[in-house]
Amino acid sequence: MKNLFLFIALLCLIPVEAQKTVEILTSKKLNGDREITIGLPPSYAENKTKKYPLLVLLDGDYLFDPFQGALNYGAYWDDLPEVIIVGISQNKKEERYTDCAVDETTGLPAESGEAFFEFIGQELVPAIEKNYRVAPFKIIAGHDTTAGFMNFYLYKDQPLFDAYICMSPELPKGMEEQLPERFQLIQKPIYFYQSTADGDVKKMQQRILKLDAEAKKIQKPTFNYSFDEFKGASHYSLVLHSIPNALYQFFQVYQPISTAEFDQKIVVLPSGYTEYLVKKYDVIEKSLSMKLPIRLNDFKAIEAAILKNKAYGEFEQLAALAKKNYPRSMLSDYHMGIMYEKTGDLKKAVKAYQSAFQKEEIGDLTKDMMLNKADELKNM
Repeated sequence: MKNLFLFIALLCLIPVEAQKTVEILTSKKLNGDREITIGLPPSYAENKTKKYPLLVLLDGDYLFDPFQGALNYGAYWDDLPEVIIVGISQNKKEERYTDCAVDETTGLPAESGEAFFEFIGQELVPAIEKNYRVAPFKIIAGHDTTAGFMNFYLYKDQPLFDAYICMSPELPKGMEEQLPERFQLIQKPIYFYQSTADGDVKKMQQRILKLDAEAKKIQKPTFNYSFDEFKGASHYSLVLHSIPNALYQFFQVYQPISTAEFDQKIVVLPSGYTEYLVKKYDVIEKSLSMKLPIRLNDFKAIEAAILKNKAYGEFEQLAALAKKNYPRSMLSDYHMGIMYEKTGDLKKAVKAYQSAFQKEEIGDLTKDMMLNKADELKNM
């Protein structure tokens, strides 16, 4: 529980600059209006072309704030991407139960449940995609009743959502047997997280554990699965444990190069350091449908690996990559300067640093630094 309180405290320290508005969506499927809360990322207004993953929250009344807090915290450290959050209001008496109505015989959405299912897929998501810059990667999350219900999107041949955050799901009839079958058949990449706790509702927990046992048997590269059974948590407190775990599972590939990744995967390579960096960002684009400029710190990590392994020739590739990502900056010329300096071609090194001096500063690379390097080599 100590970690839980620390997590909550940290969320309170992160400045919340994301836009949050409440809108009313008129629905033909629901034959009425539904309140939704939309959270736009801090950079949304200033970056007019960037698209963002979409997170749809069932039980948006109480899940919106903890999800937004976790995402703000992760984005502050660039561990998580900025995300458009849409929380669906279900706070009226019995509303979440009528929204998630299931036929007792078939175990499938029935009447009001079918209408709510179609409202999300045919009205809500298309409306958000029309009015906001949404990337192809879509997540849905829910808790107990809504967590079980949202899994019906996995029954489609082409599921609407790519990632599912199932917190203590109350599974409809037969779902613990049917979902593993669906996981095997679905061709597109699917991310699936579910959780329970030792203080969870026991009748629900038994079926959750059964689904977990079957899901863990699936060996499929396009199926990204994770499960948590929290100790010392209740049916309600497990939500605050689950949110960061699920988000960090889904966006693991997004994170910048860490010390562990550098030590265990990069510096131990005999060659191909720049190629590793290119592939890392290709995986981000393919997995999350997000095209990112390569982070400056990731360039610095590859620079350090090249220097450590004395693979100076690779600086030419790294310089070409830097020019592509930061064409106006001095980064590319700086890398060429290091290569020439380390291989003993001091005249070309001086020219490269002088060329860098003419470009824009970036990170800790300054004009004074480039000028000093050029002067030092002239005097050698």
